[in-house]
Amino acid sequence: MPPMRMQAEQRREQLLDATKAIVAERGFHAVSIEAVAREAGITRPIVYGHFDDLNGLLEALVDREGARALEQLVSVLPGDLGRGDPRDTLLRALRGYLEAVRSDPATWQLVLIPPEGAPPVLHEHIARGRSAVVEHLARAVGPGFGPGRESPDPELLARTLSAVSDEGARLLLTDPERYPVDRIVGFARWLMAQVAT
Repeated sequence: MPPMRMQAEQRREQLLDATKAIVAERGFHAVSIEAVAREAGITRPIVYGHFDDLNGLLEALVDREGARALEQLVSVLPGDLGRGDPRDTLLRALRGYLEAVRSDPATWQLVLIPPEGAPPVLHEHIARGRSAVVEHLARAVGPGFGPGRESPDPELLARTLSAVSDEGARLLLTDPERYPVDRIVGFARWLMAQVAT
C-alpha cells in the first residue's frame, strides 16, 4: 500500500519545522527554498505550493514562533499580585517562563537572541511582544508589594522585571549548565528580598 499523502496543514508545519531547524543550526542566511526542500526531504515545487516565496515562508515561521512564545508567556504571566505573597507570585511566573524557554529553546532563541540576518518582521514581532508583556506586567505590579509599598512607576518596574527575566532566559539558552533554572530563580528571590522588604 502506498504511503498516504500528507495533509496540507501537516505539510505546512513540516516545512516550517524544517525552516526553523535550518535557522537554529545555521542562521537565517542559510535558509532558501532549496535548503528547506532538502531538509524536509521533498521537492521545491511542494514548498512553493505552500508559500509564494522565501519571504512568505520566513514570515509564516516568524508568525508561528512568535505566537508560540506569546502563548507560553501569557500562561505564566502574573495576573494579580494582591493574592498571596507578590514575590512568590512573581517568582512562580519567572520559573514558568524559564521552564518554557528550556522546553522550547529553538523558539526562544529566535525571540531572545535573533540570529544574524533575521528578517525585519521578526524584530517587529519581538517589539510588539515585549510591549504587550511590559503592559501586562505594569498592570500586575501597579499595586506594588502591598499597602505602603506601591510602585512609584509601574512601567519602569515592569520593564526592569522583564529585562531581568529575559537576561536570565538568555543565560539559560546560552549556558544551561552554568545557569540552570534554580540558580536564576534563587538569585531573583534574593534580589526581590532586597528591594521588597
